[in-house]
Amino acid sequence: MSNKQRILRLSKSGLPVQWLNREQAITMHAGRRVLWTLGEPLAPVMGGINRNGDRSVIQLSPIIACDGEVKDHGFLPRLSNRLLFRRDHNRCMYCGNQFFDSGLSRDHVVPKVQGGLDSWTNVVAACIRCNHHKGGRTPEQAGMSLLAVPFEPNLFEWMYLANREIRGDQMEYLAARFSSKRQWNIAA
Repeated sequence: MSNKQRILRLSKSGLPVQWLNREQAITMHAGRRVLWTLGEPLAPVMGGINRNGDRSVIQLSPIIACDGEVKDHGFLPRLSNRLLFRRDHNRCMYCGNQFFDSGLSRDHVVPKVQGGLDSWTNVVAACIRCNHHKGGRTPEQAGMSLLAVPFEPNLFEWMYLANREIRGDQMEYLAARFSSKRQWNIAA
């Protein structure tokens, strides 16, 4: 397990709570808070040796469901350019070309100068050229078409967007709960 790779922590009901690093997951196991696990086991973590000569071993899994109270304040996915560009597959939603983050900007479908909000449902990734061409106009006013309808990610989609190194078993768990809004008018 690489140092960057994370373990997906779930509530006991199976809702994603957070990405844990290895040490945090070990603490959950050692505190006997792990209720159930999913996925191919990771390499075992060897602990210390007790006075009887027995060594402690913790078997980590890529997905762990933990006991304990999870505060539900209603899920509001934080909007950032990094997550927005990832939602849109680093693709300009006007010309359809893919770019590195540095070649993209946040475009407000209904521009802020026309009362548009800075929200997931009103922003898309746009290359610098398309964003400048559109300016303070709506796509219709600028004669441009959107290739996908902007949407607010659900909790499972947001957890995917928030982590760049996701194992196949973690992706399978999250993707099974993605909304049907993740459909594009272009080949991804």
